[in-house]
Amino acid sequence: QVQLVESGGGLVQAGGSLRLSCAASGNIYSINTMNWYRQAPTKQRELVAGITSGGSTHYADSVKGRFTISRDDVKKMVYLQMNSLKVEDTATYYCNADIWIEAGKVKMNNYWGQGTQVTVFS
Repeated sequence: QVQLVESGGGLVQAGGSLRLSCAASGNIYSINTMNWYRQAPTKQRELVAGITSGGSTHYADSVKGRFTISRDDVKKMVYLQMNSLKVEDTATYYCNADIWIEAGKVKMNNYWGQGTQVTVFS
């Protein structure tokens, strides 16, 4: 019913920038909080950034000042602008969202994208 698809990952030199995008599609009534998570090999999946339906944002301390999350509710997309990238940012990045769907009556579910790989080299 609902799909989240990430794009924009790739290989980038340390100090460079990437912009990740996540597109939501399906029988969507409305989208609440949207998040970006990441997971590096052998490490726990961690919350990188989140944005509420009202536009309030929060960031992990490790990316504060370097990453910016934003959303476009008309296009049903969320973005993660990543600047001053470090080798330590290398991970698979996942889009996550709480979405109200129309299924007889509206109800909220949590959804995950398939992930996009970000590799930072020195």
